Formats: sequence, structure tokens, C-alpha cells
Amino acid sequence: MSKSRILAFAGSARKDSYNARLVRIAAEGARNAGADVTVIDLKDYPLPLFDEDLEREDGTPENATKLKQLFFDHGGLLIASPEYNSSITPLLKNTIDWVSRTAEGEAPLSAYRGQVAALMSTSPGGLGGLRGLVHVRSILSSIGVIVLPDQVAIPRSFEVFDGTGRLKNEKKQSSIEGLGRNVAEMLGKLSAE
Repeated sequence: MSKSRILAFAGSARKDSYNARLVRIAAEGARNAGADVTVIDLKDYPLPLFDEDLEREDGTPENATKLKQLFFDHGGLLIASPEYNSSITPLLKNTIDWVSRTAEGEAPLSAYRGQVAALMSTSPGGLGGLRGLVHVRSILSSIGVIVLPDQVAIPRSFEVFDGTGRLKNEKKQSSIEGLGRNVAEMLGKLSAE
């Protein structure tokens, strides 16, 4: 049986993003469960704001094609999404939109259908980004992603990490690692069928 492959990223391009730290913890949990995990920074794949006129005139941007291939190459997703004004970040939504575009010979939304995802967030506020995760879950579920029911939102992001990037609270650390493990285990079960 081949190793489960998981793509992990944060919906933030901010230097020292708390959500990037969070997704690395989940990635470690998935690796410990035997998965092959690729952690990327969306900052390395700059994209114009999605626009069908731009797509028609200039074609699909090269970085959108690269990202879409990464989605095809992986069966699972670990996504840490910051909350901007009670919703999803523009960076994450734009990434989802570009990757969703159908190339010639592809079925609609083929980069998403059957993907297994776990969601997490952290924010300075008291809800930890929970309101944004509602929107991320809704979007991904609507385009064919199997979004696992467990998710974690950690408040007060500015004080929850230690100097090594771990969460100070071991229970929260274990919960985030568990999200990665859950995706790896679900992919293993699906591949055994």
C-alpha cells in the first residue's frame, strides 16, 4: 500500500504567521501517522485576483497550474485559515478559485473531488478564528472535499506558542497533531477499500 500524501498550507502569507506554525504542527502529526506531507507557503505561488476575463485573455497563470498539480498529487489537505472580518482570507479564497478552474479534458472540480481535509485556525481573538472556519468548511464541502468533522480553533494566538513553534498547552498541541493523524488515517482507510 502506498503512503498517504497530504498537502498542508496556511491561508496567510504573513511572515511568521501563527497559522503557518499551526499547520506545521498538524503536518508533523500526519507524518507521525505514516503520511508523506508537503508543506507549502502560498506566498511562493502569487496569483492575480481571479477574473474570467483575465483567464480568457491570458490563460491560466503558471502558479495556478503548479498549485493545481500539487492538489492532484495529494489526496489530503491540512488547512490553517486565519479569520479576516469573520470570514475566509482573500488569499485562501483566491487560491481555491484558481485551483477550481477546469482545464481541457478534466472533469469539473477534479482537483478537489475526494480530497480529505482537516481545518484549523488560530487568531488573537477569543474565538480563535472559528467563524472563518465555518466559511472554509462550507466552500470546500460544496466543491467535493470530504471535510472531517473535527476542527480546532485556538484563541489568543500571540501567547500560545513557545520559542520552538510548539503550542505551550500540551492538550492543544495534541489536538492539532491529531488533525494531521486523522487525515492520514482516513486516507489509509479509503485506499484500503
